[in-house]
Amino acid sequence: MAASEVNPDNAPPRQERTELFAPGWHTAVVVVILLLLTGIAAWRAATSPLTGLSSRDRIANYATVFVWEWLTVAFIAWGVRKRGHRLADLTGGRWKSAGTFGRELGISILFLLGAAVILGVLRWAVRDTTSAGLRNLLPDGPAEMSVWVALSATAGFCEETIFRGYLQKQFARLTGSEDAALVLQAVVFGACHGYQGVKSAFVIGVYGCLFGLLANYMHNLRPGMMAHFLQDSMAGVAGRALLRHLPTG
Repeated sequence: MAASEVNPDNAPPRQERTELFAPGWHTAVVVVILLLLTGIAAWRAATSPLTGLSSRDRIANYATVFVWEWLTVAFIAWGVRKRGHRLADLTGGRWKSAGTFGRELGISILFLLGAAVILGVLRWAVRDTTSAGLRNLLPDGPAEMSVWVALSATAGFCEETIFRGYLQKQFARLTGSEDAALVLQAVVFGACHGYQGVKSAFVIGVYGCLFGLLANYMHNLRPGMMAHFLQDSMAGVAGRALLRHLPTG
């Protein structure tokens, strides 16, 4: 009988279903680097630990974040390859048809609408206001807008791969609990936005939980990646005009 004809229900469990996607030390390095860079950025009240807050620094700030996010994904890809896995094992791979793309795009939009209601209520409850760091982050002018959109696409792919793909799956295997993994990756995700202030970091951590739930429900990261990109790009394009009328934190 050909291997493809074997009933998978009768096959013995595969070892890689329970082993870690990457060595434990690898996960520790990823988390430490993320938190270290975030701590420096929060201390400087900027998105990047290497650049400042003035308008002339904005594109350099975007470029720095762009580079370190892709380097982090490359390090993750190297780590999971050591255990015989691929990055696609974390993300769910590409769309197989235009119909799948359209359906998941619709799901991502519905997710954004639902999340906007939940997070709006949460922000009101904790009295979260817009920080100066977030105001200074938003693009101004065509050149910055163009780079911002590219950065949003990077964040959509890289951050979902890092947090919901790698950390959430790795934490699930480390703890033996998907619920614990969901919370842990969300805590790290919120902490990595500490430059926006404690209240905003808390709200973003809840947002990370919602993204984690979406990833678990869909069994892939594609809708989350699209939602993340749409959220960030729209926030940049429309945010500066809107934030001029909001109080600072």
